[in-house]
Amino acid sequence: METGTDGDRPPQRCLVTGATGYIGGRLVPELLAAGFAVRCLARTPGKLRDHPWAGRVETVRGDVTDAESVRAAMSGVDVAYYLVHALGAGSGFEETDRRAARIFTEEAHRAGVSRIVYLGGLTPAGVPERELSPHLRSRAEVGRILLDGEVPAAVLRAAVVIGSGSASFEMLRHLTERLPVMVTPRWVRTRIQPVAVRDVLRYLVGCARLPAEVDRAFDIGGPDVTTYREMMRQYARTAGLPRRLIVTLPLLSPGLSSHWIGLVTPVPAPLARPLTESLRHEVVCHEHDIARYVPDPPEGLTGFRRSVELAIQRIKEADVATRWSSASVPGAPSDPLPTDPDWAGGDLYTDDRERLVAASPEALWRVIEGIGGEHGWYSFPLAWAVRGWADRAVGGVGLRRGRRDPHRLRVGDSLDFWRVEEIERGRLLRLRAEMRLPGLAWLEMTAGRDERGRTVYRQRSLFHPHGFAGRLYWWSVSPFHAVVFGGMARNIASAAGRSARTEAGTDGFLARRGRRGAGAGRSGASAHGRDSGRTRAPGPAPGPAARIAALVSRGGGKPGTSRPRR
Repeated sequence: METGTDGDRPPQRCLVTGATGYIGGRLVPELLAAGFAVRCLARTPGKLRDHPWAGRVETVRGDVTDAESVRAAMSGVDVAYYLVHALGAGSGFEETDRRAARIFTEEAHRAGVSRIVYLGGLTPAGVPERELSPHLRSRAEVGRILLDGEVPAAVLRAAVVIGSGSASFEMLRHLTERLPVMVTPRWVRTRIQPVAVRDVLRYLVGCARLPAEVDRAFDIGGPDVTTYREMMRQYARTAGLPRRLIVTLPLLSPGLSSHWIGLVTPVPAPLARPLTESLRHEVVCHEHDIARYVPDPPEGLTGFRRSVELAIQRIKEADVATRWSSASVPGAPSDPLPTDPDWAGGDLYTDDRERLVAASPEALWRVIEGIGGEHGWYSFPLAWAVRGWADRAVGGVGLRRGRRDPHRLRVGDSLDFWRVEEIERGRLLRLRAEMRLPGLAWLEMTAGRDERGRTVYRQRSLFHPHGFAGRLYWWSVSPFHAVVFGGMARNIASAAGRSARTEAGTDGFLARRGRRGAGAGRSGASAHGRDSGRTRAPGPAPGPAARIAALVSRGGGKPGTSRPRR
């Protein structure tokens, strides 16, 4: 593969914005493999800490709407990738996009950057811009701003990106798998040209080497022009599902469609709406000029069926590098749990639970790290499901986002309606709530030993209410805490014990007998585990995990014992 170096010259340096997102997180390793040096600009650099490539890149803190941080990030950069979008970030997202794009191109010019590369949306030909969805209109405007700047820009315009974990693919997959009979809007008959994520990444990397005089937009797409209706049928065939019956109903608007998608798939309505609105018009490439500079591979571009096969394979092998939910949810809390002094004068409800466990800390940790997704939350599944449905009903992410990997978590991963805020491998998992709440919430789980060397599971919850609504919410759910979170602590401890006994059973016959006896003794100890269920004022807050659990989790204690910390 051609590299970004020339003899003894240092490699070209690429700045990647949006590295915590779906495309950016996949582009970074591709750039590294091509020989480029990479710097990532992120609002929360800690989210990149656990990526396999984290030790090979430079990460700086900043925001594309902050000129000073963009200026610092641009220093010494040759190629700057603009892969961010204020999608869904309130009614003023178009102005936010506009301001960020202007800052980016101005600071790139000031720093002497030689090229900007942007991935935008494919717009339909002959449709006035005012008739486009706000999502497509904003992306088109960002492209124009970058092209009007002083730095040569390559604006790539794609329709639907198909790859494991992409929002478009997850929407397609879940609609097709869960609905054998579908009543659909008219846009499922609109022509569309999907593109495989592997081809998108190849184009993005190739654009770093474009000649200086190239300053234009390129349409990028796969070899197939199809319809969403045919894409669903093709997916069903590829996945080995029975033929889907699809009935078109003209009355379904993009707004209604997005709410239906939000109920059926993991993609929440606020994200589904711009995706569906962009499908109202035909989105087909009008040129393939990019091939002059980034030639098609010898085997040709990846067709839709092949891209679906690859995505399904990655999911089955738990080899999904990034997901649509890798990026933060608009409106969700993004800051870590503050330290004690910052909470002075504010209410903070806490709930602590502790259980002795008949297993090693390592066995307990495997249960903790495997929580959520297909494994569930170890207590009262109906209560968790109802909370997820309620969140979806008010435009939240709900409980269907699942996990990126069935066994391993990393900082920044989405986990149902939580996000991983901190991991100390083998000891601590801290989750931050991204559900719709009248306050801030966290849940923290730890594996350790007590002073006698026994394995202990500790579970901590915090909730910081916003105003009267937050306090009312806390007290309204407190009667269910003992069942939901108390049961969660008990069942996690029990699951770890069962796992330890199962592992012991793989040894020889004599070892099995000995370990069973020891296991029985440990089980007896675990029965005396302490499940305090007390809501109390903690010392220095060890982690955000607590807030959310606090909101749902007050196990064991009487509602009257709940008291806030001032």
